[in-house]
Amino acid sequence: MFFRKKVGIDLGTANTLVYIAGEGIVLNEPTVVAYSLENKQVLAVGDDAKDMLGRTPGSIVASRPMKEGVIADYGTTSAMIAYFLKKALHGHVLWPEIMISIPGGASQVEKRAVVAACKQAGAADVYLIEEPLAAAIGAKIPISQPSGHMIVNLGGGTSEIAVISLGQLVAYKTVRVAGTKFDEAIVQQLRKKYNLIIGERTAEQIKMQIGNAHIEKVSDYKERTMEIKGRDYQTGLPKIMMLGEEIINESFQKPLKLILEGIKEVLSLTPPELSADIVDKGIVLSGGTSLLTNIDRYITYFINVSSFVVEEPLFCVIRGVGMAIENLSSYKEAIR
Repeated sequence: MFFRKKVGIDLGTANTLVYIAGEGIVLNEPTVVAYSLENKQVLAVGDDAKDMLGRTPGSIVASRPMKEGVIADYGTTSAMIAYFLKKALHGHVLWPEIMISIPGGASQVEKRAVVAACKQAGAADVYLIEEPLAAAIGAKIPISQPSGHMIVNLGGGTSEIAVISLGQLVAYKTVRVAGTKFDEAIVQQLRKKYNLIIGERTAEQIKMQIGNAHIEKVSDYKERTMEIKGRDYQTGLPKIMMLGEEIINESFQKPLKLILEGIKEVLSLTPPELSADIVDKGIVLSGGTSLLTNIDRYITYFINVSSFVVEEPLFCVIRGVGMAIENLSSYKEAIR
């Protein structure tokens, strides 16, 4: 008897994760594709393509086909999904059933683009699940109860903010500001302050190493620093300098403020009884960007509601997608 494989995909702006029913998470690679400009032929995908970012000759482009959580380059995204499926299923792509996560406020056009890309990659059936719901399931939040839970999924391209009760989104907002916007803010800040030009990979390393959302200058505070290499904007020559976390914190203020405004907006749309539940339980943070140092303290400080980062926040959405595809009948209400 022939059984179709059930596959869950978290198609993120920064990373793509694949879950296979019965096996768990089998793939975690950067959402990057390198292709030839001449004939649009895909040359590398995932880890191999990420190594090429900012290092390709004029005839080759290494780029992220997802922008702010949605498909920016349809053909490349479809080729990338097909590649990841083939790799995860060891070449046996026999019309699998796929469940894929989408931003909470995705339009019909964006949803159709995701479904079409999966079908072109070889899927038999495609189910869509909203990212905040998937993140809540993956964070083991009891979403089916008549009680308010707030989750903020901070990804690479979008921040998904939602209040969930009885397995449905009560109030939600997708803020198109997340990890990549923090990287861009670092690039702009260094160019403005020090005439230093750096690439997006260096910006990401700076964010991970000395990025800090909320600096508390207590008596034993010691600023973290790191050495960075780039190009001088005026002379065009290579330049090396030491960088401190305070200047990086300064560059983060604008994107952090936009995320904060999104949280406040969702809270203002939440019924009072559910708001009371959120005050009791706190705000749950998931997604790769929630690993940014002190982002939970920043949100707690400005919202006056305790917030905390879940265990393994990077895998929250894919775990939720995996649990939903393995228990399709139970999650029929949550999926499209």
